[in-house]
Amino acid sequence: MESRDQSMNFGSDRSRFVDNRFTGKRAVEDKNLGPLIKTIMTRCIHCTRCVRFANEVAGVPDLGTTGRGSSLQIGTYIDKPLFSELSGNVIDLCPVGALTSKPYAFTARPWETRRIESIDVMDALGANIVVSMRTNQVLRIIPRLNEDVNEEWLADKSRFSYDGLSRQRLVVPFIKQSNKLVESTWEDVLVKIGDTLLPLLASSETNVPKPNQVAGLVGQFADAESMVALKDLINRFNSELVCTEEGFPTNSTDLRSNYLFNSHIAGVEDADLILLIGTNPRFEAPLLNARLRKCWIHNDLEIVSLGPKVDLTYDYEHLGDQLEALQTLAAGKHPLNKRLNSSSHPIIILGSECLQRSDAAAIHNAVRRISANLKETKQLNYQVFNILHRCASQVAALDLGYTSSIELIKQNKPKVLFLLGADRNLITRQDLATDSLIVYIGHHGDAGALLADIILPAAAYTEKDAIYANTEGRAQQTRLAVVPPGLGREDWKIFRAISEVIGVTLPYDDLNQIRYRIGQIAPGLLVFNTVQEPLKEVQTLADKLSKTQLQSTQMNIKESIKLSLLTLKDYYITDCISRASQTMAKCVKAVQEHEKNTNHQ
Repeated sequence: MESRDQSMNFGSDRSRFVDNRFTGKRAVEDKNLGPLIKTIMTRCIHCTRCVRFANEVAGVPDLGTTGRGSSLQIGTYIDKPLFSELSGNVIDLCPVGALTSKPYAFTARPWETRRIESIDVMDALGANIVVSMRTNQVLRIIPRLNEDVNEEWLADKSRFSYDGLSRQRLVVPFIKQSNKLVESTWEDVLVKIGDTLLPLLASSETNVPKPNQVAGLVGQFADAESMVALKDLINRFNSELVCTEEGFPTNSTDLRSNYLFNSHIAGVEDADLILLIGTNPRFEAPLLNARLRKCWIHNDLEIVSLGPKVDLTYDYEHLGDQLEALQTLAAGKHPLNKRLNSSSHPIIILGSECLQRSDAAAIHNAVRRISANLKETKQLNYQVFNILHRCASQVAALDLGYTSSIELIKQNKPKVLFLLGADRNLITRQDLATDSLIVYIGHHGDAGALLADIILPAAAYTEKDAIYANTEGRAQQTRLAVVPPGLGREDWKIFRAISEVIGVTLPYDDLNQIRYRIGQIAPGLLVFNTVQEPLKEVQTLADKLSKTQLQSTQMNIKESIKLSLLTLKDYYITDCISRASQTMAKCVKAVQEHEKNTNHQ
């Protein structure tokens, strides 16, 4: 017979506990951990999971324990929020609900929501997520396990910026009349676009459209389907002016390994020496930075950085922010060259922000040369060279034949310019002809919409089935969780409708047909959740060319490397979704107030 049965049958119904000092269960005051985490500290069982996560994974040793015995409490020692780009993960770790999501609190019960497995597009890593929705509204986003990409973590912007999906949304078409945008209908705006495009289709003499009269510029949230449809439409006008906002050297896109994170995200755990050039992975790719920190702790990883000195949450050797060091490295005369040659598994990571400069091609070529020399000297069977992108759309755009030649758009001054979620203000009215028509296709009323003559409401990433390729070239799909608000439509369907109005109908009517078209251009985008390795023979030839063709390139060594994401307040608001998010605005305000209070003390 079990002890509980013995106690039930023969035990006393009175407690033997006698303590005159016992006055009941204790209550603990809730802590203020900022606008993201709600605390109910009476529930806390002092498992210290959150403390270990903050110290070991996030690298922010702000959480800890104070007191002993029955007075033990978990907190931040002093009254301050928990500032980290990974802070939301303590919500998933807490076993008793002492730490919960403040934006999600009291909005819904889990059994009331529908869960959709999708991917994140707030950075270029493509973290796997679960979108919880109810009544056509996104209520919560949490991570989904994928050891090859995000493990079980999720960055705060990806987790908490979802409220921006329902604010500042474009829900009806707009057309500019007397310098004012007024609501319109789909029929009227399509007719207006058709009236402008039809005269550009063909000339009376050659029956061939005059080249480069129509152009397209895509932003960071563009999916593969919409980019294919836009490119096919523009090609009908004898134009190849399809560009990305994110810059990249146009002579380096023939080979996929020139613009991918070739070592793979999980592959950084094999490295013993990593050279970071012009990147701050903590805010450009927080989940990759968490892996780097893990390797630094457990694998004695040595990290060297060339660029602005920033807090990466781990120790690293700083080579300064001048390109002279890169030039010396490419020539093989830097002291670091010996350490790279003596390391067993070196990796070089080049940040995409370095490739926005006028000397981007020279920087790219120099890093390629260093990598090729390392690979040949050490007879390595893996790719040393890696690009860390910031935009979810960039890799798929380069796969599909897009360029970053925005200057060509300014030079040709097209009659019609399509902005597909392009909100960086890289092109202004002054860059185009006075009679140019600007058509904005997007989901938020941001900078691109303010520039446009016609606005067409589109779907956000939670409102469509779409393909994205992450920085390592891994094709993944977002899934439709909610439908677009108002009269919003999927982007590729908008371009299909425009083509039908002008009589050059694009040859696809549904998702399967347009993905077949994607397969004709970039078959790798249809191989989901895997990373395709480059052909060994092709890569060997490319490595040889990189050492012979790059000798004449010049870098502007007098101009230092600059980064836009230096501190936590720079991280929270970087795109149209996070700019529309009240939660992200609260995070920025909390950081600014803390800095102000700290400076006054």
